[in-house]
Amino acid sequence: MRDSRWGVRSRALNRRQLEELIVNGENSGVEFKRDDLRPEQLAKEVVALANFQGGRVLLGVEDDGTITGIRRDDLEHWVMDAVFGHAVHPLILPFYEEVALDDRRVAIITVTQGVSKPYVVRHRGREDIYVRVGSTSRLATREQQARLFDAGGLIATESLPVSGSGLNDLSRERLTDYLGRIVGDRDIPTTTDAWHKRLCAMGLMVDGDDGAPVCSVAGLVLFGYRPRRLMRHAGVRWMCFASLQKSYDALDDQTLEGPLVGLWRKLSSGIELVENGLIERVADAMRPFVLEDGDQVDESLRRPKRWHYPLEAVREAVVNAFTHRDWTRYSEVEVIRYADRLDVSSPGALPNGMTVEKMLAGQRTPRNLLISEVLRDYDYADARGMGVRNKIVPLMRTHNGVDPEFHADEDRLRLTLRRRAE
Repeated sequence: MRDSRWGVRSRALNRRQLEELIVNGENSGVEFKRDDLRPEQLAKEVVALANFQGGRVLLGVEDDGTITGIRRDDLEHWVMDAVFGHAVHPLILPFYEEVALDDRRVAIITVTQGVSKPYVVRHRGREDIYVRVGSTSRLATREQQARLFDAGGLIATESLPVSGSGLNDLSRERLTDYLGRIVGDRDIPTTTDAWHKRLCAMGLMVDGDDGAPVCSVAGLVLFGYRPRRLMRHAGVRWMCFASLQKSYDALDDQTLEGPLVGLWRKLSSGIELVENGLIERVADAMRPFVLEDGDQVDESLRRPKRWHYPLEAVREAVVNAFTHRDWTRYSEVEVIRYADRLDVSSPGALPNGMTVEKMLAGQRTPRNLLISEVLRDYDYADARGMGVRNKIVPLMRTHNGVDPEFHADEDRLRLTLRRRAE
């Protein structure tokens, strides 16, 4: 067994591990191929794995698991030159190794999940994008391509136009407060044209197909009266169950909508909230189900209510769900209370290159930068963008000593806040 001078270091396979891979068959992370295939055929499998979660291509193995072994002379050089040097773009550095099985050798090409998605196969003047679907590699659909471009940071879906929207869909009162009190504009727009020009410059509106300004995703989500009228996946699905899992007899089940930010009014003594935003509406919906009488009686002989979970941690979790959600996924942010825990989930995989470990360490890569910045302007989110590390984790430890749990996959990022067992 040898380490390739071409690729990144990886954990090499021994014979037993290779035999186990072959016995288990092809799956979303393992592909079998003969070694007499064309460069673009191998590139297709490599690109699909890199656009997914990485994996291995075994050369010298038939689709049914029969080991034929490698026969091409200087296979490693051919793989690195013909495939990774020409057919695959952008550059991927794989790990190449060969393992002997009796009198035959199998080549293993290990590819990690790419950080420069989407990866493409260049062939005959075309650039094709492939994704992994089960144990097969297929051309990406338009929706899948959009997700890959979004994950790679090549497009910002929060900046996309919302067809059929216009200035009248936005709360003028909230925009006036934001521009005047927070941004510090001295001249608030007074005409439709002036509003269009200012909001387009801020990214809250964009030019539509016919040239007329329409709301951007960010503009509608942040300041829109009823975002779900035009974007059915905006809003928050709130559910509450008395059991440990979802059941038919929900204690509460509703979809909440409205602008993310509240409407505030400046007073001589400070500012006051005039109308709730979506984040406050989520807290209000949860309140009857996550509050209980405290153990101690106060001076007025009452038992003050206490939250099952720190309210600031829950607010931060909802804010993060919108900061990092993938707008190409047509499902809502979900907040679900079970008997023993609270789950907050955000549609879509983590942004490109981000992991739960990096997030807990304080690394910051918001997918929706404009939404993130506006929510920070209103103090809904940690000003340094490290709400997970600086708010959610320490607040839960102080509250009940139980660390929050994070689970990330291709469909959702889920945060779980657990109650301490009585």
